[in-house]
Amino acid sequence: MAVALPFCLSVAMVAAQQPTFKSGTQVVSVFTTVTDAQKRLVPDLVQDDFEVLDNEKPQPLILFENKIQPISVVVMLDTSGSMTLTINLLKQAAEEFVARLLPADSARIGAFNDKIQFNSRFMNDRDQLATDIKNMDYGNGTRLWDALGASLDELKDIDGRKVILVFTDGDDTESHNSSLGKVIERARVDEVMIYAIGLESHYLTITTKPDRGLRKVADETGGGYFELTKTSELSSTFTRVAQELHSQYLLAFTPAMLDGKIHKLSVRVKKPGMNARARRSYLAGTDKPAA
Repeated sequence: MAVALPFCLSVAMVAAQQPTFKSGTQVVSVFTTVTDAQKRLVPDLVQDDFEVLDNEKPQPLILFENKIQPISVVVMLDTSGSMTLTINLLKQAAEEFVARLLPADSARIGAFNDKIQFNSRFMNDRDQLATDIKNMDYGNGTRLWDALGASLDELKDIDGRKVILVFTDGDDTESHNSSLGKVIERARVDEVMIYAIGLESHYLTITTKPDRGLRKVADETGGGYFELTKTSELSSTFTRVAQELHSQYLLAFTPAMLDGKIHKLSVRVKKPGMNARARRSYLAGTDKPAA
């Protein structure tokens, strides 16, 4: 999350010994998931275990947090015709995700096919969110990128940490307002992390595979991508996403140059056998909205 100070960082993100910054300083926050060789989450690293590189140059960290950071998340689910035989399992899996939201989190439920719909507002009422999931409408077609674009619209005026969790079983077929490239560009500017779950689906004589762009959008924004071949894996995968979102490290630095350009980001863990996943770029500018 990049913020222009002297606006205050969220209390949940800053310890009592908050550093003092000069007016106009941009802070680049990098939420990072760390796993070991067995893909298990690693929860006990310290600041000295990490190295953050901006355009391949190491940056001194001015903030390190290893505690749960609240999220605002759009759960966007594919309800197109190919999902007919799987929709009940998908709804159950999505309910598993919202059941694991914490009191400081908020969520909004969305669905897409040849149209895009959202429930009324962001909320933390898990019973109402589960009801909204049950009431999703069916349709034909798959407006995947339009759905992600609409989700970014809904998060535009939300403060704090922003996430999209999208599920689909097929390629985009009917988007006309957005595209893979536009979604990545907007997510970078708005600093939204996108998690994607793709399912290979079988309906009548048709087999569909998830859009290949899903992995790219997840990789670029620091989210995770999970490609499934069994519907029995849906519930555990949605649960895994919830666990990851509540197990990430927050690393922050002040960029040496605010040139209005896109900078490459990378995070390394110094301990052997560890894999760090974080967003791969940020916009170095002074016109970023405060969060």
